[in-house]
Amino acid sequence: MSVIDQGGTQLQTVCVAADVEVLAPDGSEIRVLSRHRSASSAHGTLPVGAVSLAIQHLTIDEIWYVLSGRAEIWRKQGESEGIIDANSGTSLTIPVGTHFQFRTVGDEPFCFVMFTTPPWPGDQEVVQVNGCWTGVDSRQSLVERR
Repeated sequence: MSVIDQGGTQLQTVCVAADVEVLAPDGSEIRVLSRHRSASSAHGTLPVGAVSLAIQHLTIDEIWYVLSGRAEIWRKQGESEGIIDANSGTSLTIPVGTHFQFRTVGDEPFCFVMFTTPPWPGDQEVVQVNGCWTGVDSRQSLVERR
């Protein structure tokens, strides 16, 4: 990552890391991208055959843009609930408080870019909820493999 500070404004340039940097609270693989005072971004991957944990965010909104692969994404906000099929070129929103979960479909990992506003505050942002499918906590699996 390179940061240029010009008159108090930071200009960031970030290339996607080759290796996973962190596992998200939902179990997806995260590579951190740029961050600014009002938003942050990350590259996410859900491996082939994986199902995320169902979660909700307490204070942030997210916008996703799908780069490759295919996934079914379940979202529930109040009485409104549905599953969409997302593939390359799909953009979707996950407003604060929305319950959501996703799973890969097909033989390719699901890769997407997510934007959060305000910036991602940390794992305390997430509450696990009852979802549409049975998810696997990939973070626990990673700890057991080490």
